[in-house]
Amino acid sequence: MLFHNFIQLKGFKYLIFISLFFSSSLLYSESYSDTLYTKNYNAFKSGEFFEYKLYYGIFNASYASLELKEETLENKQVFRASAIGRTTGLARLFFKVEDLYETYFDKNLVKPLKSIRNIYEGGYVKNTETTYDYDSNKALLYNKLTDEEKEFKFDENIQDIVSTFYYLRKHLDISKLKTGDYIYVNIFFDSENYPFKMKFLGIENLKTKFGIIECMKLNPYMEAGRVFRNNKGLELWVTNDDNRVPIKVKANLRVGTIVADLTTFRGLTNPFKIVIND
Repeated sequence: MLFHNFIQLKGFKYLIFISLFFSSSLLYSESYSDTLYTKNYNAFKSGEFFEYKLYYGIFNASYASLELKEETLENKQVFRASAIGRTTGLARLFFKVEDLYETYFDKNLVKPLKSIRNIYEGGYVKNTETTYDYDSNKALLYNKLTDEEKEFKFDENIQDIVSTFYYLRKHLDISKLKTGDYIYVNIFFDSENYPFKMKFLGIENLKTKFGIIECMKLNPYMEAGRVFRNNKGLELWVTNDDNRVPIKVKANLRVGTIVADLTTFRGLTNPFKIVIND
């Protein structure tokens, strides 16, 4: 019955992008002052790859991956980040998901230049491309299915849902954070601006398939309602090293708990620190 209820809520849509940590269905707006301690870390490079398995109870329901490559965009060397999510096995039988989110971003500033969204979620299809003009602070969204273009105004210092992941890894200065502090980012997604915040919960040793890993624990704030029990229902563990790898996500939903675990990684820039080998 629990699994059936999860299907009825289209929970797999949420499950896929919990592992990517930022989703159109999870973002919400709240007023705040834009504050972020910044530094410039060498946290990633071309060739980096992560894969996550996502579990709903006893079910291995889907997987998601993140890959980073160097590309040329308008005669400029940039990074292209590709985020892929798919349901598998029994989950795919009930609710097929094939999602691709890609972002081309500036290598130094980690500023999104072009965003691609090509998704299939249980019959719902969307295929869009967004380009950003920072002189006018306007985004041009092209719908490939309808061959339509629309222009939208975006806020200062925006990220998209994929570039946010890399921006925080490269620029967030954790050394200045205290337990209980908040991290804020402006996210532009699908024609709208979303102020996003996370709470820093401190340092915690986490048992993983790789061994005991020292992690930063974070609480991304999500909209409470039909899917999440409350706006603190999502927990995120990120390695407390120079790579800042998201290693585990736990989501407490109204219809159960989802866990996303890192299963594979390669191409890290810095040593992967293990406190105790498993």
